[in-house]
Amino acid sequence: MEPVGIEVRSSGEWSIIHRCRSCHVLRANRIAGDDDEVALLSLALRPIANPAFPIDSLRR
Repeated sequence: MEPVGIEVRSSGEWSIIHRCRSCHVLRANRIAGDDDEVALLSLALRPIANPAFPIDSLRR
């Protein structure tokens, strides 16, 4: 399983979204108290740091 994203539930609790490397199924797992906060923030910021579309075209 490979971490691919973060989900924030309506309760405010964070979950890590994992994708299986062989079958590509997605699973959400609640974060634990001993999870690395920097790694969690890095995972949460991936879509902002590397958007799926060119952001230059959004300028007005």
